[in-house]
Amino acid sequence: MAVTKTPASASATDSASAPAPAPAPAARSGLAAAAAVAGLLLVVAVLAVVDITQGTAAVGAHEVWKALTGQADQADSSVVIASRLPRMVAGVLVGVALGSAGAALQSVSRNVLAAPDTLAVNAGSYLALGVLTVTGASLPLLASSGVAFVGGLAAAAVVLGLSGLGAGTVRLVLAGSALALGLGAVTDALLLLFPQRTNGLYQWSQGSISQNGFGGVDQMAPVVAAGLLGLLLVARRIDALALGDDAARGVGVPVRGTRIAVVVLAALLSAASVTLAGPIGFVGLCAPALARPLGRRLRALVRARAAVPFAGLVGAALVLGSDVLLRAMVDKQVAPSVPTGVVTSIVGAVFLVVMAMRAKEPGTAAESDRMRVPSRAGFAVCLVVLAVVLVGVVVAGVLLGDTKLLLGDVANWALGRAGRGVTFVLDTRVPRVLAALLAGAALALSGTLVQAVTRNPLAEPGILGVSGGGGLGAVLLVTSVPAAGAWSVAGAAFGGAALAALVVFGLAARGGFRQNRLVLVGVGVSAATTALISLVIVLTDPFNATKALTWLSGSTYGRTAPDLVPVAVVLAAGTVYAVVRRRELDLVALDEDTPRLLGLRLAPARFGFLAVGVLLSATATAAAGTIGFVGLVAPHAARALVGRRHVRVIPVAMLLGGILVCAADLLGRTVIAPAQLGAGLMTAVVGTPYFVRLLMRTRK
Repeated sequence: MAVTKTPASASATDSASAPAPAPAPAARSGLAAAAAVAGLLLVVAVLAVVDITQGTAAVGAHEVWKALTGQADQADSSVVIASRLPRMVAGVLVGVALGSAGAALQSVSRNVLAAPDTLAVNAGSYLALGVLTVTGASLPLLASSGVAFVGGLAAAAVVLGLSGLGAGTVRLVLAGSALALGLGAVTDALLLLFPQRTNGLYQWSQGSISQNGFGGVDQMAPVVAAGLLGLLLVARRIDALALGDDAARGVGVPVRGTRIAVVVLAALLSAASVTLAGPIGFVGLCAPALARPLGRRLRALVRARAAVPFAGLVGAALVLGSDVLLRAMVDKQVAPSVPTGVVTSIVGAVFLVVMAMRAKEPGTAAESDRMRVPSRAGFAVCLVVLAVVLVGVVVAGVLLGDTKLLLGDVANWALGRAGRGVTFVLDTRVPRVLAALLAGAALALSGTLVQAVTRNPLAEPGILGVSGGGGLGAVLLVTSVPAAGAWSVAGAAFGGAALAALVVFGLAARGGFRQNRLVLVGVGVSAATTALISLVIVLTDPFNATKALTWLSGSTYGRTAPDLVPVAVVLAAGTVYAVVRRRELDLVALDEDTPRLLGLRLAPARFGFLAVGVLLSATATAAAGTIGFVGLVAPHAARALVGRRHVRVIPVAMLLGGILVCAADLLGRTVIAPAQLGAGLMTAVVGTPYFVRLLMRTRK
């Protein structure tokens, strides 16, 4: 008799014979995430052990183990306990703080370039601590961290207000870079005006995790823990914001309050990092970006509660890895004087360039096409007024200073009948006034050519890294060959500027000089050149370092007639070239198709104009140091006054550039006489508000 299976028995039999069900996707993701975290912790631990064994003293792993177990002699134990361990722990704290802050900022702003660097938080904290140092106030470390927190938070609020909290990556980077440049100029002015009180502040500003005992680490560790705990408490709200404002409001999340809370907590973490180790560049940008691809694969690491601390661990690995790499590649006697932040800045600059090459969004807001075009009479009046203003500024620059002169003194000097005192003053003052005039005109013409070729109203030699490359080349020569002549400095500046321009414009040319790519690559190259300049200054002797810092501030101090020859020759040749080819310049500035339809070979025309622009920027840098924003402000103002035709823009922009730099040099020499500030610092202070206004005008 056949036996028939009941449904229950059949089910039991099938379940017994079937293979075990596969683990749920969530479980697999959780296991993989745990493995990823464990692997990252192992990497951090290995880097920490290696970092402890590195230093000037011959204390290896065996001696470190003895010191940790209390078996080492007093000398080895003091090295490990007082220096090596605090340095390692500081590296971990700084990395965790910056990585976590960057991850949170990128989530709430939905902007992959949001970080303490691009929001100018580090620059604001640095300025706040610089002001505190200058006042001579002696505050405990926690109170100093509070001052840094206020400065960083204020800077972040300004940048976020200018750029908005959408996905406009270029606008955010531009706003942060411009504000950081202005704040840095004020801080550099404090360094030059109060060298005794700010001694060592410049090296600290490059970011170093070296510590003298556990005092700073013990005080900052609770601050970092509090900031990280605060981010974890609002992690659910951060996740909601990452989906969009409307989705967050739909689930009852207060959008504005959450954003403010996250920015405040990120500023607190950044302030703790700055107080402990100085500004460590780009860790807050790179760490979340390196953690993000893994988060896309592992769902358990997508949510903020896991993503924020995971980015912090990546940040710790970056900081410790940079310190280990630095001490492995540099002589151990020199390594302590090289800030860790220089390495992270160079790595971050390369990372920013790579991200720029992947940027796909359209360009930033362009300049308005509805511009008033004055008549010929209006153009002539504009030229005459600007020429009169320029003559007035030049005359005031010659007559005013720590010693005030009269026009009769200048006339007697020109005729060779002046006294010894007047002759000495004018022999030193006239060349520096002419240097400011020529450098301003050269930078204005350079900015005009670059903006026309790239069709980007935000392009400028300083922002695009060309001036930074020229500054690096000149600083290398000034610090290594102090007696170098004017033509040698100009040649070195041109070499550095040409190399920077080759990188920036070469990469940006792929895809037709898209605004996003050009600006982001330029900012990255500018950051790299700034880090390398800092490295050169830190490693050179104090005399050359002061000389380089003064020169970098855009100072015309000590200029002589031979120093003016290179920039004068290049300016004359560049002006003739631009005026003769003004129609081609108009066509290049239009679009891609019109020049080709009219038979203009676009690539050679672009190359010619860019080469002249780079040469102008380099010689201006050699003559007057690094001066920012002139190449941005002068062409903008010229187009607003006389329209877009370059036959009108070129002379007006050059007059405006000469006026701006001459006025900045005059103010720097007279406002706080007998002390002096470089023209570059003054133009940065003036140019930053102008750039801010430009961003506000094009915000929508």
